[in-house]
Parts: sequence; structure tokens; C-alpha cells
Amino acid sequence: MDASIYSAVEVEDLTVAYNSKPVLWDVDLKIPKGELMAIVGPNGAGKSTLIKVLLGLIKPVSGRYSFPDYQNCSLKELKRHIGYVPQSSSVDWDFPATVFDVVLMGTYGKLGWIKRPGKREYELTRSVIEQVGMSQFMDRQISQLSGGQQQRAFLARALAQEADIYFMDEPFAGVDAMTEKAIVVLLKGLKAQGKTVIAVHHDLQTVAEYFDWVTLLNLKIIASGPVDETFTDTNITQAYRGGLLNSKF
Repeated sequence: MDASIYSAVEVEDLTVAYNSKPVLWDVDLKIPKGELMAIVGPNGAGKSTLIKVLLGLIKPVSGRYSFPDYQNCSLKELKRHIGYVPQSSSVDWDFPATVFDVVLMGTYGKLGWIKRPGKREYELTRSVIEQVGMSQFMDRQISQLSGGQQQRAFLARALAQEADIYFMDEPFAGVDAMTEKAIVVLLKGLKAQGKTVIAVHHDLQTVAEYFDWVTLLNLKIIASGPVDETFTDTNITQAYRGGLLNSKF
């Protein structure tokens, strides 16, 4: 049986460059379905860039990527199956919206441009806000939230998308210990539902505790596989000290 049917995402020979300088180089990667996968590597290694390519936000110089379960879907239909939690630093927190408004936006993808949110979408929005422990802040402007509360709000928006594949760019950055534990519970809940979660992660100490699968990246893939087999001292050293970050092309 074709192993690709077990992959949520497949990447082949992917190269991305900014001003002729490679940011990702000849990346080959298969992300298995139904796993919690961390992407780790030093600053500037291309972690966020890889996610943005897979989301269609950045165009690669060469190579290809695919979502095997959705090969015959239109781009519009594909986007309905993908959720995204961006880096908190990339969000305009002064945008005049409440927590409820932000989370409700997560339902728009499956509604399309014409249909307006109805009873189901409003109930779903309230449900996921409660799920992330933000019910008491439902009507608060996002600019008035703490960093951890803002992150919970955007996680709730992703949950409202009811996606099959979730991309999260440093979901634990800038949050308190209680929020971090709550996020872990949410991620493991998504896995229990058969969802695939791909998260850029920076804390090496918690990789084995939080994730099942890990990809070590430093312009190229250093290693990718189950955490207990792949997250080794040798691979970590190669990614963070050797790697390709200072290589000349």
C-alpha cells in the first residue's frame, strides 16, 4: 500500500530564498497523519518560513508540497481543512475586536463569502472559548488581554475552524505556565480526534513531553521522525551547532 496515504503533508525538493539567499534548501519531508509534530532549530533556520510555504503565504523557488488527502480539492476547499495559529508578534493587537469576534472569524472559512454565521457558528464559538478557559473574557477587546490570554483566543479561533491539519507558529511563546499546560491539553485533545498538529517550538526541554514526532531543521532537514528515535544529542548538536546555518551557497 502506498505509504503516502498515511501522510498529512509531503514536501519534495523545496527551496526558498530571500534576495537570492537560501532560507530553506532542498527540503524533503513527510509529516504523518494524526501526530503532534514539533519543528525545532536555531533562530533563522527557516522554521516559520516552512510553515508559511505550506500555508501558501510564501512561494518557493523550486520544489513542491502536497496534502495527500486533498489532492483533488480546490485551493478554496483545501483551506477549509487547515487551521493556523500565527506568532503573536505578527498580530495587530490594536484591531478593534473582542475575543468573541476573533474566534467567530474562525468559522468563516466553511461558510464562504455570502453566508453569514448562524446559530451553529455562534454556539461553536462560545464552546471553544469555554474550552480554552476564556469565557469570562468573551466580550473583552483583544488589546486588553495579557499575552497568554491573547494566545488562548487565537487557539480558540483555530479550534473554531474545525480543521484536520493545524499549523502553529510558537504557540507557547510568551505564555505563563498555566496557559502552557492548557495548550498542551488542547493539542493532545486534537491528536485524540485524529487531527495533525505541526508546531514551531523553541524549548528543547519539553519536546519529548509535548510531542510525538520531531523535525530538526537548519535550512535543510537534519532529521525527522518519532521523538524517541530522532531527538538525539547527535541530531540536536548538528542542528544547533553544526548544521547549515552559516554555510555559503
